[in-house]
Amino acid sequence: MKILFLGDVIGRPGREALKWIAPTLIKEADFCIVNGENAAGGNGITPQIAEELFSLGVNVITTGNHIWDKKEIIPYLEKQPRLLRPANYPPGTPGVGSGVFLSRKGKKIGVINVGGRVFMPCIECPFRKCEEEIRKIKEKTSGIIIVDIHGEATSEKMALGYYLDGKVTAVVGTHTHVQTADERILEKGTAYITDVGMVGSEDSVIGMSKEEVIKRFLTLLPVRFKPAKGIIRINGLWIEVDEATGSAIRVTRINERLT
Repeated sequence: MKILFLGDVIGRPGREALKWIAPTLIKEADFCIVNGENAAGGNGITPQIAEELFSLGVNVITTGNHIWDKKEIIPYLEKQPRLLRPANYPPGTPGVGSGVFLSRKGKKIGVINVGGRVFMPCIECPFRKCEEEIRKIKEKTSGIIIVDIHGEATSEKMALGYYLDGKVTAVVGTHTHVQTADERILEKGTAYITDVGMVGSEDSVIGMSKEEVIKRFLTLLPVRFKPAKGIIRINGLWIEVDEATGSAIRVTRINERLT
């Protein structure tokens, strides 16, 4: 089985890129996960955009700390289980952070979305929350579980990868929009990458127009950022899975220019 995980989609340029690759890259996957927390203008996601991504063949959308940026997403979260928010937000928070979903071939796949705590909002422990979510969904799946750890610190993501090695199929980092070159399969069969990167303009500062970002750094004044245009960089990860065991057997990084 081939699972495709695409990095944080940045605004309209990122969404247009997904439309472009949907007939090829997304269609090739048995199951596709996309982090969409920046799909609406670079901050948040709307119900309309979520439906647009699902229509392209995306099976599950994960998110992160920007999930709350568009208030209209809150009632949608309550009725759309394929749009996840980090599971380690407090009880009573709208939406869900994990689920079991069907692949194109009818195979059950678990997906867990958690947020990091280092340099991030103060939420519950992602390590303990992952253990809890794994117990909840383990009996419902074929043993295939993908974890999106949306975090700032490399050390926290790496530690979670080792902590979950052998318990899940893959631990994929998101949030920094900068792809790391450390994709590998850990000792007990879990695929890992510290950050999968983004789907957005390469002539940018993490997907946003560089002029506004530079102005913010120079002046420290509030500046409204907007997604950068131009040539798009597609970042993602292919995870090939042994369906009998749920272990990863091959992991391949995607880092391509869409010209």
